[in-house]
Formats: sequence, C-alpha cells, structure tokens
Amino acid sequence: MSLKLLSPCGILGYGFPIESFMRGMEYKPDAIVVDAGSTDAGPHKLGSGVAIVSRDAYKKDLLPILTESAKANIPVIIGSAGGAGARVHVEWSLSVIQEIVAEHNLSHRKTAVIWADIPKNAIHNAVDANDITPLGYSVPTLTHEDVDECTGAVAQMGDEPILRAIEMGADVIVCGRAYDPAPFAAIAIHNGCDAGLAYHMGKILECAALCAEPGTTKDCMLGIIDGDHFDIVPLSAQRICTKTSVAAHTFYEKDHPYLLHGPGIMLDLSQCQFSENGDGSVRVTGSKLTRPEQYTIKLEGATKVGYRSFVIAGVRDPILISRLDEVEQAVKAQVQKYFAHLDENSYHINFMNYGQNGVMGDLEPVTELAHEVGVVFEVIAPEQKLANDILSNLRSTFLHYGYTGRKSTAGNLAFPFAPSDVPFGPVYRFSLYHLMNVPNGLDYFPIEWVGGANNGNTL
Repeated sequence: MSLKLLSPCGILGYGFPIESFMRGMEYKPDAIVVDAGSTDAGPHKLGSGVAIVSRDAYKKDLLPILTESAKANIPVIIGSAGGAGARVHVEWSLSVIQEIVAEHNLSHRKTAVIWADIPKNAIHNAVDANDITPLGYSVPTLTHEDVDECTGAVAQMGDEPILRAIEMGADVIVCGRAYDPAPFAAIAIHNGCDAGLAYHMGKILECAALCAEPGTTKDCMLGIIDGDHFDIVPLSAQRICTKTSVAAHTFYEKDHPYLLHGPGIMLDLSQCQFSENGDGSVRVTGSKLTRPEQYTIKLEGATKVGYRSFVIAGVRDPILISRLDEVEQAVKAQVQKYFAHLDENSYHINFMNYGQNGVMGDLEPVTELAHEVGVVFEVIAPEQKLANDILSNLRSTFLHYGYTGRKSTAGNLAFPFAPSDVPFGPVYRFSLYHLMNVPNGLDYFPIEWVGGANNGNTL
C-alpha cells in the first residue's frame, strides 16, 4: 500500500515557504497533516488558555492548507489544536478555520473536532483506584488536591479517535491534545499501511523539516509509505535528508534509544535501517509496533502558583562578576529582612546569570569567568502587586549594594530597558503530568461535527 502525507511545518503558525508547500501538492498527497501543539514551552499555555502563535500566523498557515486541500479533495488533520489542545485552544482554532471557510466558500467540507479534555471526576476516580502513575522520576504522586487545583486537564489521544473521524468521512479533523505522531499514523493506518511504519513516519514528520540538513521547523516535508518501508522527502532545494539526520530525529525528545511509548502503543525501532536514496531523501525499514494490554493516556494539567515580575540587567565589573553568587545571596537576605512581615516561603526570589551558568546551572562544566554577565532577577509571589514590590526592592538593593572591593558607587547594574521592571502575570506549574489507565483509546475523546449541515452533533 502506498500513501503520501504532506507535513507543512513543525507547529501550525510557525510558517513555511509556499513554494515548498506547492511542490508537495504536486506529489498529489493523500492528506495534509500538521501538528499544532507542544509542552516544550512549559505549562503556561495550558494554564492561561492562550495559543503558542498569533492568530494572524495561524490563519496565514491555514489558508493554503485548507484551500489547496479542498481543491485536491484530500483530508486535513490538525493535532493539538491551538497549542495545548484544551477546549479553549480548540475553539480558538475553530474560529480561525470557520473564518477561512466563510471567506473561501469551503462550507461543503465536513469538519469534525475531537475533544481531549478529561473530566476531573474521572481523574479523582482513577486516583482512588490506583490507576494513575507519575510520568518520570521527578513527578510526584498525584493527589486529589492536585486535581482540584489544576485549571483543567487534557490527555494525549492516540490514533483511535482520529481513525474513527476519518472513517466517518470528515474532511477536516481538528484534534485536541494528541500524541504528536498519532494524526499521521491514523490516516496511514486507515489506508492499510503497517502501523509500525505509520507511527515511525509520523514521529519524523511531526516536526516537518527538522529532520533535514539544515534542519528547521519552518519548511515542508513529504512522507511516502510503500509496502515495507517509508521515504522522507525534503520539498526545498535548500535541504537534504541524510540517514544521520533522519535517525537523529527519530530519537528526538526520547529517553530510550529505540523504544518509544505512546497512547496504547510501543514502537520498537531496534531493527530499523536508514539508507540514503541518492536524491536527498532517506528510506526507513524495520519499524515495529506492539499494543500493550493496558491502555494508558498521558494527563496534562496546569496549576497557578503565583505571579511573576522580572528585571533584565547587565554586569560588566569583573570584581562583581567574581563574587556574583555571594552578592546575590547577600542582596536576597537584605530583601527578606525588609519584608520580614511576610512568610519567606510565600514568595520566591531567583537569579539567572547568563554568561555564568545561566543555562545549565550547577551542571555547567566551564568555570572561566565571562567579561560580562546578563542577570535576570525573578520574583514569584501570590499577587502581582506583591511581586512588583519585592522586585523593586530587590533591584534597588542590588543596584547600590556595597560589595567588598567595589571601586565605583555609580551603580552595579546596566539596564537595557526603561522602565526596567516587567510585571509578567500568572505563573503555572504542571500539576498533572501522569499516566492514567483507561479501558481503550476512545472513551475520553468524543467527536463532534462542527458547523454546516452537521449542526454540531456529538458522535
């Protein structure tokens, strides 16, 4: 069975060259599939209900996808719509889609949405039944309090609900939170392709041209499954795929070299072979998939922990740079003394020293001192005003702190912006980052028709 899938970009709204996209359409793909979400940026998008990209960027990418797919009469599948895939993100995505539909007379295209929001009572029941386990050693055991405090919960869907929507005849499928390769795998499985090849190809295509050289998420890629192999084909003359670039992306963001777990699946890539076709494309064979007896879905939920304010400043004095950690702790102690009426555990002061362990922290192997350091002062407090007040005091204390060896009293910090203090707003943490045992991959992902003659019926 041969199948061609066009992946426009790594995340919907990142942008792609229209020339690459149209070159992909010349291959007459069987579907256009695009991932639209990620947890890479942390819990803020899920917690605050905002998108990863701007509405204009989202619409700019969707316009050729929706219009050209309609001309070719092929389906479009969008995974993790709006960034985090919760109801607010999906509804935001649907508003953009419906605007394009109205502007370009595409109402004949049947649109289905697959919701990924998980009711809290279902999670509470799973906690009581010991059906939830932390995802990773650093994730704590889930409590009922965690569930109650989170702003809402989503789960990553696998291929099953997407496959059902395809079978129902949907032309455009808008998925809530989805396992990144699942939308690609679902359409391939629907067309009779091997599930192992389908998921492995989806794993590579979900970031589009990031598997090419030079790699980017802002260009298109084509995947072709044919029998016992699949090919990854770049669509820009500026890029090629090598067996190293494709193999490397296979293991992107994975903790095991060849076993990849997803909702209801385990992908075994221990026998994979990567070979270059000689035209800039790469062929992959040997991908195997098994479906564990116990189906699990990954839960994601965000809880607001406070409000952030921050300052960015530069340090150029070599004496201060040599004692930066010491000075920061002394300044922090002075601020805590000034706010002695507050519980020290009710707010947090953090310093990030870029040029001196700002990225890797204690893991940084380079010990030589930089000639200048960028310092980010961060305060997190229960209310924005309190965060602002503490930050103001922190900044002024540091600016004039008299450290040992100081030769000038004009000020210790250089500020690139005025005003220097930035009130950021709410801060979130992942309170749900767990696996939940479920009977199957369908029960928690209802499908609903959107607009037109379908009248929003839930299926």
